[in-house]
Amino acid sequence: MELKKNQMIELDITGYTAEGNGVGRCNGIAVFVPHAAAGDRLSVKILKTAKTYAFGKIEKILSSSPDRIPVDCPQFSRCGGCVYRHVRYEAECKAKQQRVQDAIERIAGFHYTILNPIVRAENPDHYRNKAQLPVGGGPGGEISLGFYASHSHRIIDCGECLLQPQVFAAATGAFREWEKRTREDVYDEKTGRGHIRHFFLRLAESTGEVMACVVVNGNGVHNEPELVELLKNNVPGLKSVVINSNRERTNVILGPKCRTIWGQDTVTDELCGLKFRISPLSFYQVNRRQAERLYNLAAEYAGLTGGETILDLYCGTGTIGLSMAKNAGKVIGVEIIPQAVEDARQNAEENGIKNAEFLCMDAAKAADMLKNRGEKPDVVILDPPRKGCDESLIDTVGKMAPQRVVYVSCDPETLARDLKRFALRGYKTMQITPVDLFPRTAHTECVVKLCRI
Repeated sequence: MELKKNQMIELDITGYTAEGNGVGRCNGIAVFVPHAAAGDRLSVKILKTAKTYAFGKIEKILSSSPDRIPVDCPQFSRCGGCVYRHVRYEAECKAKQQRVQDAIERIAGFHYTILNPIVRAENPDHYRNKAQLPVGGGPGGEISLGFYASHSHRIIDCGECLLQPQVFAAATGAFREWEKRTREDVYDEKTGRGHIRHFFLRLAESTGEVMACVVVNGNGVHNEPELVELLKNNVPGLKSVVINSNRERTNVILGPKCRTIWGQDTVTDELCGLKFRISPLSFYQVNRRQAERLYNLAAEYAGLTGGETILDLYCGTGTIGLSMAKNAGKVIGVEIIPQAVEDARQNAEENGIKNAEFLCMDAAKAADMLKNRGEKPDVVILDPPRKGCDESLIDTVGKMAPQRVVYVSCDPETLARDLKRFALRGYKTMQITPVDLFPRTAHTECVVKLCRI
């Protein structure tokens, strides 16, 4: 029996989708329900149907899951950030562990005994060291500043986000006051007109240094000195105020040009015993404490003894490779983004690391070039984007024949696909450890050890 739009059903929630929605079955059809918890029994209104699945919304909770908790954020039902604020953190981690296990078994065909328990965060709140807040027009003439609603570009105004450090709320308050005084117009992405696009914040957690950056469709803003004074007077640890120019009609947040109007060009953080200078354009993990745990696991899986050559593909600003450099003979990092490569080289210099080389190239082409150059890495580190690795890159890595591959993944499904591809080239997956870098969201990271057999 097919489900119909606007139909009311009773539904037992048995698990979660990769996006964090609850899922149950009615007449053999999977029904996906946002903000549902495994163990709930719900009255659900069907909103959209297809042959094998449907989407619904909660009309009434008939009986609550033992994992369900009171929601502590007033924006949870509207904001597109968190998906697990309604369940205990332990239940969230269980759901993420299950997602990884399901992907590895279903896509890669591996038995789950190679899967280690997820590395939980000590504190699932206030961990984000970066905020990218879109700015829009509010209903009363004031600005709207916050986050996009799920699957839209509609801004949900948010005064304080529980995933961010409290100092960011002080910074956004100062920014709102400045805009109220100056009445700067805001950018309209539909027309390409208007001025202020985003308010961008970074916190260097180990030093407490804060950077505030205004992204504009132009070169500057009115009354920059007043903006600086308001931020200085309200933001503890403020070290940098920057204007970023983005004139392109794009959903890319930052443009290529930055101008520091007060303080330093960068803030400095420490990660795995190294110092990293961070600009608005730098890539840096948003959860420093969990990133350290992940990098320590990656170093353990690399099994370095002091003389190995490491090839770090998709190296970003070099954080993973540089964190291992002291225990390696040589590190070769590859990244396609020029600014990230420059940051990596600067990070190596400032930390006194002499055995690291960074190339600005596509990962697959670089791996092929290095193979032709005669480089024979003992360990290859892969930290690709969400889409995973190109098969040509996996093929080239296989031909380079490193003893070990350490794969850091932000998507369990593409990870499972790539592990299956590596298996066809003689690499056995030895260990998989999920790491919860993004508590309360649907995202799950993994670090994997593969060995040549």
